[in-house]
Amino acid sequence: MTKEKQTFEESMEELETIIKGLESGDVPLEIALEKFQRGVELSKQCQETLANAEKTLTKVMSHDGQEIEFEAKGE
Repeated sequence: MTKEKQTFEESMEELETIIKGLESGDVPLEIALEKFQRGVELSKQCQETLANAEKTLTKVMSHDGQEIEFEAKGE
């Protein structure tokens, strides 16, 4: 059975829960290592989602329907 992909918000919430648990220091070492690894996975997923969103948001549609890179004036 495959697990459905989490939303960005769900991943961030899980990551925050992991961080709070690790910061508490009440987690056995073996579990802490598993949680840390899961946190790294979630962090990478969230970074990828944000990078893809940024790419999408920096494109605009031209009059003929083509995607072009957005260039802010004055930069």
